[in-house]
Amino acid sequence: MTSPVVRVAPETGFREIVALLAEYDITGVPVVDGEGRPLGIVSEADLLLTLAAQEDAGSHMPPPALPRTGPDGAVTAADLMTGPAVCVTPDASVVVAARLMSRHGVKRLPVLDEDGRVFAMVSRGDLLRVFLREDRVIRREIVEEVLGRIEGVSPAEVGVEVDQGRVVLSGTVPEPHLVPIVLSLCRSVDGVVSVTDRLSADSFGGAGPAGFGDGSGGRPAGSGGAHDGGAQGSGTPAPIG
Repeated sequence: MTSPVVRVAPETGFREIVALLAEYDITGVPVVDGEGRPLGIVSEADLLLTLAAQEDAGSHMPPPALPRTGPDGAVTAADLMTGPAVCVTPDASVVVAARLMSRHGVKRLPVLDEDGRVFAMVSRGDLLRVFLREDRVIRREIVEEVLGRIEGVSPAEVGVEVDQGRVVLSGTVPEPHLVPIVLSLCRSVDGVVSVTDRLSADSFGGAGPAGFGDGSGGRPAGSGGAHDGGAQGSGTPAPIG
């Protein structure tokens, strides 16, 4: 998350916006009203439409429509912006922010304070930094904050290996219904890329992965979400703020 944030008013001109992007090495700016509340976003893609619309005799591709302009030919943030802006609050998780970006096809989100004013921006790069967490830190959180807080699960009975964010779980849990709980909570730990299940349940005699009696190796976690059963894990991705 980046704060303080570079903002522009609806009447800010094209050249001034380009200069701000270059000066602060950013790829987009929120457009705000007089009280700092978001109206939209002007991105590099919005600005490039003006360049793409220029005449080029050597191109066989039709130009896009030019942005609308004012009576004097001026092009302002209000003409260029995409709105309304998709926003988040500081307590939104990195997962929520990522889903909003994916759903709306945007690269950045304004972050609003309790009064609805823009005070920061979160970018795709900010969200992806979660995957830079060290493997040992991820493993410690899984052991202490996930396994250590699920009723009935002993961290000493579950093996946790983490390599480049890829988690492999092995060992035993007391009951088969605890397996999807463990997998779901481990997947929610920041920095986890994937979770492979090699767990066995005591009620199956440790014959193989829980729910399977043939001992046929691990399976990628991805089927089963959290279930009831007294689970109390960390299971909550970090907020963007």
